[in-house]
Amino acid sequence: MTVADPMITVPARVESVERETHDTFTMVLAPVEAGTRYRFEPGQFNMLYLPGVGEAAISMSGDPADTRQVVHTIRAVGRVTRLLRDLKRGDEVGLRGPFGVPWPVELARGHDVLLVAGGIGLAPLRPVLHHLLAHREQFGQICLLFGARTPQDVLFMKDIETWRGRFDVSVEVSVDRAGPSWRGRVGVVTTLIPHARVEPANTIAFICGPEIMMHYTLRELERRELAPTQAWVSMERNMKCGVGFCGHCQFGPLFVCKDGPVFRYDRVAPLLPVREV
Repeated sequence: MTVADPMITVPARVESVERETHDTFTMVLAPVEAGTRYRFEPGQFNMLYLPGVGEAAISMSGDPADTRQVVHTIRAVGRVTRLLRDLKRGDEVGLRGPFGVPWPVELARGHDVLLVAGGIGLAPLRPVLHHLLAHREQFGQICLLFGARTPQDVLFMKDIETWRGRFDVSVEVSVDRAGPSWRGRVGVVTTLIPHARVEPANTIAFICGPEIMMHYTLRELERRELAPTQAWVSMERNMKCGVGFCGHCQFGPLFVCKDGPVFRYDRVAPLLPVREV
């Protein structure tokens, strides 16, 4: 799908809305225009528009090889996202995109790949994993480390069980707190890093989650001799226009929507610990 003016929305039809957790859902959209194919790269995002309500920037969470539909996993935290959650099959939304700098999956070819996600941060990394597994022979060890607040906040549980059932990918999940019925690991996601089955000198790391989580994850990886030039992060900032006009997503000298949302870590490392940047 190609639109000459990035500020023009095109209609997309809701195919399904599936609840993931108490505040998160996955929405599958399809272009209204017959025969339209939708293409994006892992890590990019769309602007979803509801007439009379507004827009929200949402990363894609589906398989980039499936051009018949576009998948978004959304946390309902504001007016737009809460109303998106209430849509039904057949309803329409406005769609702009895709926007943004993607994860450098081609650069990772021939390397071990470490994915570290916190909470909803697993959604922008899910297309990466789809791509890695579809081209499994091009990559070394693949390891996913995922942290959630509670067992009830674990996203994509069916996918996680499928990935765990494979012999060519390592998946570790931890929760911050859990009851006696939880049989997995308990602790913040950084406690999983010693279990990562990768060789730091030959590893490319993709990290997405709350900024404080990414900060401590990167500190831990640096202690294990993973260089800042080997790590990429995805910034979840308040994006309003998607094309660098409005300034809402300014991050120091950068605009997350245009210069990111994916950045090599050494480019944003001086900014991450600075309050109110």
